[in-house]
Amino acid sequence: MADDNDRDEPERERTTIVETGGGGGGGGVLAVVLLIIVVLVLLFLFRHQLGFGGTNVSVPNTVDVNVNTH
Repeated sequence: MADDNDRDEPERERTTIVETGGGGGGGGVLAVVLLIIVVLVLLFLFRHQLGFGGTNVSVPNTVDVNVNTH
């Protein structure tokens, strides 16, 4: 069975380039880093609802100092 493209043309050499290594697998690492950043941002935004950061420090407006000199 002959191909339809056999019209007295010389056979062409075909080359397939397969890249191995070198920066092709960084997508998974990027996804994990972005996931960690999103989780940290959400924890920061909802820290009061989750019970984090509930410390309330009260600072007095004036401080009375009594110095006794003898």
